[in-house]
Amino acid sequence: MTSPSAPGPPRFLASSARIFDLSLGQMLWSRRSVFLAMLVGGPVAIAAMVRLTATLHLAALPRINGMRIGGPALFGMMIWLLYIRFIVPVLGVFYGTSLIADEIEDRTITYLFARPIPRSSVLLGKYLSYLACTILLVLPSVVIVYFLAVPIGGAGIGTEFPSLLADLGMLAVGLASYGAVFALVGASLKRPLVIGLVFIFGWEPGVLLFPGYLKRATVAYYLQALVPHAMPQDSAVSVLMQIFHEIPSVTSSLLCLMVITLMTLWLAGRAVEAREYVLEQ
Repeated sequence: MTSPSAPGPPRFLASSARIFDLSLGQMLWSRRSVFLAMLVGGPVAIAAMVRLTATLHLAALPRINGMRIGGPALFGMMIWLLYIRFIVPVLGVFYGTSLIADEIEDRTITYLFARPIPRSSVLLGKYLSYLACTILLVLPSVVIVYFLAVPIGGAGIGTEFPSLLADLGMLAVGLASYGAVFALVGASLKRPLVIGLVFIFGWEPGVLLFPGYLKRATVAYYLQALVPHAMPQDSAVSVLMQIFHEIPSVTSSLLCLMVITLMTLWLAGRAVEAREYVLEQ
C-alpha cells in the first residue's frame, strides 16, 4: 500500500494573501504609522487654515504676481508641491525599503523564510499591505483637502470633480510605482533608505532639469504627465520641461509606470529568493 503523498507548498498567491493579512495590521500600528499620519495630516491642516482665512478675511488669501489664488488653483498647487513631489515618493522610500529591512532589523526574517512558502510571496504580501495602507490613508486626505480648498473664491466643487478622480488614480499609481522600485532597493542593497532618499531628492530632480534620456530612468518623469493640473509656473523644472518639450503622453506614461512596477517587483522577488540574509550579532 502506498503512503499518501506529502502536501505540496501553498500556492504563491495564497501565500502572499496570508502574508498580506499578517502584515497589514502590523504596518498600520507600527512606528511608521505616526510618520504617515503626520505626512497626510499636513496638507489637511494647511487647507483648513487657508479655508478659515478665506472665510474670515478674503484679502488675506495667498497671491501670486499680485493675483489672488482661487480654490482649484490652490488645490492643484498642493497636489504638485505636497503630494507629487514629497509625500508620494517619501512614503515609497520609507515603506518600500523597509519591507525586508525591518524583518532583518527585528530578527524575524528567519521565521518568515522558514515557512513552507516561496520567499518572493513574502515580499509580495508585504508590498500589497504597504499599498493598501498608504492608499487608504493618502487618498482620503486628498478628498478632504479637495472639499476644503476648492470652494475658496466661489468655485464650484462639481466642475472640478473629474480632476479629483484623476488625482486619486494618479496618486495610487505613483504609490504603487515608487513602492515597487524601493522594494527592489531594500531587497538588494545595504543602506537602502539612504540610497532611496538620494534617488528622490537628488537623482530625480537633477535629471529632470536637463534634456536627454536620463530622465526616463525616473518615476517622476512619467508620473508628472498624469497630473490633471497645470504645473506651477514658478518651478524651474516646469520651465525647462516646457522648453525642451519633455512631457510624455498619458498613455505612454501609464504603460511605462506599469512596466516599471511589474519589472521591479519581479526583480525584487528574485533578489529575495537568491540573497542570503545574515543577521548581525
